[in-house]
Amino acid sequence: MGMGGGDNAAFAFSTSTSPRFCSPISSRRIFSDVAEDVTVSVDGQSFLLHKFPLMSQCGRVRKMVAESKDTDITKLELVNIPGGALAFELAVKFCYGSNFEIDAANVAHLRCIAEYLEMTEDYKEENLIVRTETYLNEIVLKRLDKSLEVLCACDGLDPTAEEVGLVDRCVDAIAMNACKEQLVSGLAHLECDVGSGKLRMHCQDWWVEDLSALSINYYRRVIAAMRRTGVRPESIGASIAHYAQTSLKGIERRHVWDSGPLVGDNQRVIVETLIDLLATENITTVTLSFLFGMLRMAIEVDAGLKYRIEVEKRIGLQLEMASLDDLLIPSVQTSDAMFDVDTVHRILVNFLQRIDEDDSGDLSPCGYQSDGLKSPSHSSILKVGRLMDGYLAEIAPDPYLKLQKFMTLIELLPDYARIVDDGLYRAIDIYLKAHPSLTESECKKLCKLIDCQKLSQDACSHAAQNDRLPIQTVVRVLYYEQLRLKSSFSAGDSGDVSFLQSQRMMCGGSGVPSSCVSPQRDNYASLRRENRELKLEISRMRVRLTELEREQGLMKQQGMRDGRAGEHGRAFLASLSRGIGRIAMFGPAAAAAERRRKKSSRGSQCFEGKSGRRRQKASFAYD
Repeated sequence: MGMGGGDNAAFAFSTSTSPRFCSPISSRRIFSDVAEDVTVSVDGQSFLLHKFPLMSQCGRVRKMVAESKDTDITKLELVNIPGGALAFELAVKFCYGSNFEIDAANVAHLRCIAEYLEMTEDYKEENLIVRTETYLNEIVLKRLDKSLEVLCACDGLDPTAEEVGLVDRCVDAIAMNACKEQLVSGLAHLECDVGSGKLRMHCQDWWVEDLSALSINYYRRVIAAMRRTGVRPESIGASIAHYAQTSLKGIERRHVWDSGPLVGDNQRVIVETLIDLLATENITTVTLSFLFGMLRMAIEVDAGLKYRIEVEKRIGLQLEMASLDDLLIPSVQTSDAMFDVDTVHRILVNFLQRIDEDDSGDLSPCGYQSDGLKSPSHSSILKVGRLMDGYLAEIAPDPYLKLQKFMTLIELLPDYARIVDDGLYRAIDIYLKAHPSLTESECKKLCKLIDCQKLSQDACSHAAQNDRLPIQTVVRVLYYEQLRLKSSFSAGDSGDVSFLQSQRMMCGGSGVPSSCVSPQRDNYASLRRENRELKLEISRMRVRLTELEREQGLMKQQGMRDGRAGEHGRAFLASLSRGIGRIAMFGPAAAAAERRRKKSSRGSQCFEGKSGRRRQKASFAYD
């Protein structure tokens, strides 16, 4: 059989004698016209051969016969042959002059078996080593696809393939040819962007997918060579992503109760090697979704900690672009929480370190940040703050989530990461609902993380009626809501003052009071009195709260369980409700109605019963 092309005709071998093969199970007869005089055993298979054609071209066979004590040796055994029995059969065919073709599929085996049998020019001109080297140099190494095919065939031929330099030559040829193809195809696909006036390149490298056929060791060397030769980083990143998708798609979820090697060592090596490639070759063109996928794979195959940390650092550099689904990484330990909170914690730490580094470079000579809240770092941390609030709400219902881990994630973000604490309040409320066994002190500690000044009006209304919150948190919410209303009222006061000044000017500008300003001045004075009364009301509430806490502590020490503390607490909350009702009655009409109500109540106040006096004492203990 000859070569398939004219340029390959020099590598076809022919002979006038046709070989005949017997049963391939036990032995093979290569040349049948003359009786065989030697049996060669290779990997359990016996070949019936003749000494002369072997000894005339194979230096190893000649040495074995010469070193044998038996002058008429009839058996030879070859061990550790690269390529095994199939490669040896091709070499025997060459020795017998049989017609076969050297191509990209068998040239690697032929080159290695020729090296093993020492088929050099010392024994015959144009021996097998020279023939295979000529084919490699003239055909294989000049084409990317041929080099890639030969490199794939080198898998399993070590260490001979390394010793003859076949792997290194193929790796360098792949990198060099890929770089040349990108230059040629890039020039052919250049387009001008009319809007920006810049050149854009649209071309797809076919070898991105073909490289996935390589073993991980060869693939790593090819990528390193491509980086040295200047192949586009985008193409390398796409190749790494495709290789990971192809080689790791069969990994299943691990279970802690499984014994033995849960995932093959080869898959763990693939994950660790790809991550190491990202670090050593400084490849930054992979997508964030790919990084999260690699992190999940690293956890599944139990990769080394340093590899997981490397991926977490890269994710931390662009955490603001992550989605909530990216962070929901399942935990591989069934006894732990449902989600891997520790991994997200480390990612968040890396992100905050990056923010600190960015801010340190943007400081003015006085030590203040020049851009303030409009800096890119602050925009990023606001996005991460919203992302983490959503993540906290997702993991909060987990009954196995420890309080300390939950609080650590909350405390990790700085205060300026949240403009509004509604998301944080929602996550904490979900956690309190899912963990009813928390002690009172634990609830207080958790709810202290909420900044009540950052709650919206809807969140404040919900918190004021939330039975799961400690009473101290409810009081803080009501207090800051009152301060917010007060500031709104103060803003209204300034408007009223300007209105009074304008009315005074309209009435002639004199300092004598007139009928056009008297009603407005009366309303203003009444509102001032209402404000002072509300301040006293809040002070009484705070004092009463301190007394309730003191009484509750004494009751616990004495072992009393008669429900008095609950009765006092209900009375106190009732007074809070009345206070909030009074806070809502701002405005002139409301103030007048309140004064009328007070006057009418003075006449009937002396007829109230004993229960009414107790309620009055509970609400206004310091009147």
